[in-house]
Amino acid sequence: MAGGAVEAVLARERPPHCSVILLTDGTTSATTVFTELGRMRIPLGLAVFEVAEKAKNPNMTQLSWMVDEALRLRQVSGCVTLVVVSDDPAFLAASAEWSLKGRLLTWSNKLLAVTRRPLQDLPHLYTSFSMINSMLIIVDTFASFSRCNIYSHPPYRPPEAQVVRIASWSTVPGLTLATHLTLFPEKFSKFAYRPTLMAATEEYPSYAERSPAWTPDHLDYTGPVIQLLKLLADNHNFTYTFVRPPDGQWGNKNADRTWSGMVGMVGRKEVDMGASTFTLNAARAEVVDYLTMLVNDAVTIVGGLGRPEVDPWGFLLPLGPLVWTAILAALLVVPGMVLLLLFCFPRKAPQRDTWKRDNIYSYFRILLQQGYSLEPGEWERLVLGSWMVMTLVLTKSYAGNLMSMLAVRYIPQPYQSLRDVLDDPSATMMWEAGNVYMQYLMAAESGIYREVMDTAKAGRLMWVSYEELGRMMETLVVQGRHVLFVEGEESKSLITDLFSETASSM
Repeated sequence: MAGGAVEAVLARERPPHCSVILLTDGTTSATTVFTELGRMRIPLGLAVFEVAEKAKNPNMTQLSWMVDEALRLRQVSGCVTLVVVSDDPAFLAASAEWSLKGRLLTWSNKLLAVTRRPLQDLPHLYTSFSMINSMLIIVDTFASFSRCNIYSHPPYRPPEAQVVRIASWSTVPGLTLATHLTLFPEKFSKFAYRPTLMAATEEYPSYAERSPAWTPDHLDYTGPVIQLLKLLADNHNFTYTFVRPPDGQWGNKNADRTWSGMVGMVGRKEVDMGASTFTLNAARAEVVDYLTMLVNDAVTIVGGLGRPEVDPWGFLLPLGPLVWTAILAALLVVPGMVLLLLFCFPRKAPQRDTWKRDNIYSYFRILLQQGYSLEPGEWERLVLGSWMVMTLVLTKSYAGNLMSMLAVRYIPQPYQSLRDVLDDPSATMMWEAGNVYMQYLMAAESGIYREVMDTAKAGRLMWVSYEELGRMMETLVVQGRHVLFVEGEESKSLITDLFSETASSM
């Protein structure tokens, strides 16, 4: 019966690119289930794991090893369908919990549990089974017939509500749906009981800011992220309350493999979600699921502007190096070409010798806007006329650009990249504590991030909390040699706030 039910469910709902994993506790015979699965066409493979009797407890190490091996299988196939066969309620709950904790059972992967225990003996399965894409097959054997009932655990179900029976299977007539719901229903598309969810939120400029009604006892925020949360609440039928992380951080993995900030609160199930902008990285994906990408941002270097300086070579700046090179080349090529033409087409004496002697200097005189008294021939007039037009345009452009540069103060901006800051031994770097970039720096073993961490030995690296950023901008960054590294949108907000308070720009 169980084998037939599993085959019928997977034949209808198993994606073609998914592998199948069969997990048993060793006490319940899974031979028939394995036989039925073996008859199915599973192009990407069927893996079988059996946990030893002595390992069947909530902290079983073999389950942890199984999840690691299953993750490797998922990386090859793209997704997996986990089939757990056991009559031990503790083993069923532990297998779901470990699979969820090990990030094996994301929503694209399915869990199908098979047991002969009655539904009233399995109330503790609700916590884990309600939060994953799972179904429970219970084999009911009666005096006259046998059938398999297929159940789904709706999330955030009140105590008086019942587990939903999705379908049933028997030899005749086979698989029969009992409700309008499909197999492996999308249980998070619309909550039936309108739960109140807890959302971890921290203030972030331009995205989530404190509303006028904000108080320590009544947290309330405004901004695009909060508007998105309101849309999700209306569409999915839930309400929410805000909770601040105790450390005020977004979340990083600590040395003891625990997590801080909002990521840690979501991973430990202290809250249901984190409502903020979280940077995507592989470490965080081990403990939380992300919504789709909303913002594309980058780290910005924020440093105090230097004092206006006078550049002794400033008279060269109105024209680019390529223009100066072209002028020098023209001063050499054009007179040389004219002299060559004079030899080929000599003029009548006595003007010829005087023209040859003064010809090479005439083009310099015209470029420097000096007088010119010789009388050239017809083709020489054409060359000189073209040269005069070119020098007129060039000198007017140079004069205009030079006047503009003299009217605007020149303020150097020495830091254009992280490498520029590292190469300046007098610069102290400040990074925001608790964000994803702190994780990158601490985990780096080589490269430029490793060099940043090495500067801590020389006292050139500081970690600053979010609440201290404004004060650090006004004191250390503006008045000293400190450089702040924050995300682009956050830097705009900090600079705007500083300008509003001090009436001066960075």
